[in-house]
Amino acid sequence: MALVRHGSGPSAVARAYASQVHPVFMLPPVATALFGAALAGGGTRAFDPAVALAYAGAAFFAVYTAHVKDGYVDFHRRDEDDDHPMTERGCRLGLAGATAGFVACLAGLAALTTPSATPVAVALAAPMWAVGYLHAPQFDTNPVTTTLGYPVGIALCLLGGYAAQTGTLALAPLALAAVLVLTLAGVKVIDDTQDYAYDRSIDKRTVAVVVGPARARSLAVAALAAGLFAVVPLAVTGVLPPSAPVASLAFGAVAAVAVGKDATTATMLLVRGAYLFLAGLLVATFFRPLAAGGVVLPDVTALGPFTYLATEVLFGGAAAALLARAGRDAAWRAAGTVAAVYPVAYVWDWYTLEVGVFSIPMRTGIELLGIPLEEHVFMIVVPALVLGVHENLHPRADGIEE
Repeated sequence: MALVRHGSGPSAVARAYASQVHPVFMLPPVATALFGAALAGGGTRAFDPAVALAYAGAAFFAVYTAHVKDGYVDFHRRDEDDDHPMTERGCRLGLAGATAGFVACLAGLAALTTPSATPVAVALAAPMWAVGYLHAPQFDTNPVTTTLGYPVGIALCLLGGYAAQTGTLALAPLALAAVLVLTLAGVKVIDDTQDYAYDRSIDKRTVAVVVGPARARSLAVAALAAGLFAVVPLAVTGVLPPSAPVASLAFGAVAAVAVGKDATTATMLLVRGAYLFLAGLLVATFFRPLAAGGVVLPDVTALGPFTYLATEVLFGGAAAALLARAGRDAAWRAAGTVAAVYPVAYVWDWYTLEVGVFSIPMRTGIELLGIPLEEHVFMIVVPALVLGVHENLHPRADGIEE
């Protein structure tokens, strides 16, 4: 029986099997496995390239398994795809070959790693193949597993790449794995909205189908924001190097543009932004460019008694810009809300200062109605900033009241 549906001979077979290598989806797992190995090889620990390549090979064959199985199910079982290069027999042979390659990589890990590292490396590698094989039709019909399958696979690549080198896990790779799961889950939710109409017609329960495209987009943005911001406290607490937030800034800039685009364009931008994010994290955690001399934070107290006021001017300017972007109606709504909140904030602020809950050393000393001038400004700036963010995230249609 034929292995391919188009053409004949060894070259046609080779082209058909090569078509299942999708660089856009293959590169991140392989690169992340190498990233985990590089992370483990920092400092005084030795880096074993053969072990790193064996685990990266396992990641490759796991994703190849997912692609072949997905194509087999979508074309030969569901009639979703218009075409596929391989026959059913060809798909089964491809799955057998990918599985054999994966098992060979596991055997290589067992032979190359230390006795203490082998069990944990194999235990983290094996689920990668299971995630790939079960992607269709088991996992891709549930909103949780269809969203988290690929991100969890990436996390396993990172953790396994690290554990294969060290025989254990540490806080840094665990934290990075969690960050990648969050951010890639956001990308996957937006990616799935591209097929919302078709998925809904066949009762395929992606997040977009379950909650609707608009709410799915909001959930995706929330996941992206949470993952990108998480890098900051992880760097502040020393889990990640001081330069790690730069990677979040780079990906965040791409994401800020992407979230306003259609699903296809947004996915294209976010996938490429994820490459940038991974590269930034690799540079930050392996080369540690800011670690040698430490990070010197700008000392705004050089402004003396005008320090607090200067920070309020900075954030007040951001609030004004956001409200201006949201439009005149949004600015008027914000002004009304700030005015309504102000009396409560004033009494609260006066009381906490009066009983000594906190003090403000870096201020002008000017008082108005019993509290510092800066506190009056604070009670305007903070709600205005919050409302500015809210109005830009949830704009109202003209003439429609919520």
